Amino acid sequence: MGDYIPSVTSADYKGNFILIVGFDNGVKKEIDCKKHLRGSIFEPLKDESYFKRFFVDGQTVAWPNGADIAPDTLYEG
Repeated sequence: MGDYIPSVTSADYKGNFILIVGFDNGVKKEIDCKKHLRGSIFEPLKDESYFKRFFVDGQTVAWPNGADIAPDTLYEG
């Protein structure tokens, strides 16, 4: 990744907890988020209907309960 600090510019839901995430360098990645849903803050996201309430907040993907996934974690897949 070098000196690049990723910033999320878009996110679309593909299904089965997979997001298509766009970054500020023009790269789009398909990310299976299931592996990132660990810890109490992520428990509500294991319900697919809640997971789909994601939004782009600042530089990353976030949810109404305050959960987010770091943009560099998303970029690394």
